[in-house]
Amino acid sequence: MEFNKIIAVTGKPGLFQVISQSKNAIIVESLIDKKRLAINATQNVSLLENIAIYTYEEDLPLLSVFKLINEKTEGKEAISHKESDKKLETFFAEVLPNYDAERVYISNIKKVIQWFNDLIKSGIDFTAIENKKQEA
Repeated sequence: MEFNKIIAVTGKPGLFQVISQSKNAIIVESLIDKKRLAINATQNVSLLENIAIYTYEEDLPLLSVFKLINEKTEGKEAISHKESDKKLETFFAEVLPNYDAERVYISNIKKVIQWFNDLIKSGIDFTAIENKKQEA
C-alpha cells in the first residue's frame, strides 16, 4: 500500500486507496472492508499526503505526525478516537508537543487518531515510508 494513494472522501467514513482513474471518476477501495466504489469529480477528496498539522514553528505533514504516533505506540494502534477530549488532547500533546492548540481542534485530533488506527489495522508500515521531499 502506498501512502501517496490514500485519500479521505468528504461524507464517507474511513480511508480509501486509489485503484484506478476514469474520465469522470476515480475508483477507490475502502481500507476497512475492501469494497470498491467510484468517486465522481463533484465529491471533495483529500490526499492524506497533502494534509498538514499546524504547529507553532511550521506546518507538519500528516505523514510525519503518523510516524511520531507510530513511535509512541511502537507500531500498535493508538488510543481510541472516542476517548474523552481531555485524554485525546493529552495524547496528542505527548506526540506533538508544539502543535498549535488554537488552530488544531479536537475534531482534527480525533480524525488524525482515527485515520492512524485505520492505517495500522490495514497493515501499513510507517517505518518503511519515506517522507516526501518538500519543494520550495
